[in-house]
Amino acid sequence: MSSVVDPNITIEHHLDADHERGLADDVLDGLTRPFKELPPKHLYDERGCELFDRICELPEYYPTRAERAILERAAEQIVAETGACELVELGSGSAAKTRVLLDAMADAGRLRRYVPLDVAESVVRASAEALVAEYDGLQVHGVVADFERHLDRVPPALDGSPRIVALLGGTIGNFPPGSRRRLLRDIAALLGPDDRLLLGTDLVKDRAVLEAAYDDAAGVTAEFNRNMLHVLNRELDADFPLDAFVHRAFFDERHEWIEMRLRALRACSVHVGALGLDVEVAEGEEIRTEISAKFTPPRLAGDYAAAGLELVGWHTDPQERFALSLAAPVA
Repeated sequence: MSSVVDPNITIEHHLDADHERGLADDVLDGLTRPFKELPPKHLYDERGCELFDRICELPEYYPTRAERAILERAAEQIVAETGACELVELGSGSAAKTRVLLDAMADAGRLRRYVPLDVAESVVRASAEALVAEYDGLQVHGVVADFERHLDRVPPALDGSPRIVALLGGTIGNFPPGSRRRLLRDIAALLGPDDRLLLGTDLVKDRAVLEAAYDDAAGVTAEFNRNMLHVLNRELDADFPLDAFVHRAFFDERHEWIEMRLRALRACSVHVGALGLDVEVAEGEEIRTEISAKFTPPRLAGDYAAAGLELVGWHTDPQERFALSLAAPVA
């Protein structure tokens, strides 16, 4: 289904009942495992997006600032090297950092279309309306969808023009290695020979720096993590006692990723009404809600190779905390 809100904006919807089933299926699968876990994408309802925006402003949370600084320094070069006329952004959110790339494309006289893909319709629509007002002649083709399920709904490039497909913010780190490589293969299938993937990845660094970024002193990340329970209670008629779970985040050195978990302070018997599911959570038991893998150049190059891509560009901040890389389809 699509709707046009002004001549330069198209919004397509591909979630509806399919998305609701996705949440239900994920919860049924994740809460019946011996080690309970839930996919981090379900943290990001409207409230979750607002909380994450607050996290990005915290002093401990360096990734957003580092990535933006890289974009500000390298966007002109990236646009010149790719010749891109179009930007496709997966998990676009409010498109705050995206404006740096759009500015560079506009300054080069190449900007034609922006394609944001996100699960939050209100966010896609708001950013579309703001951007067409800011950039003269810009077309925005918003796709309200889940990029794990609906990459085939991304529209083809305009007139075959080169484009950048961007997945920013270190989002790729939320996937374990097998799923990560599958996603990269799916993204590679979107790319024409002249298209490029622009990928944001957090880098391996000191444990204290990493753990502080995911367990801030103000407790915003803790509230963001507990938002998962708000989502389940609201969307699936569950009765998780919110005061019975606390946030925990730690760096797993063996896997080189951060884990976020919710730890039960007391034993809980939880009923998930929409699934007819009863779940027992023991005192001290933990539900994993997110992993965030940290990368080295060799690890990323290996993931790209497994997906039929090759690393063709590498940009990092002076402290080498974060990286933006460009990948091209292997000829």
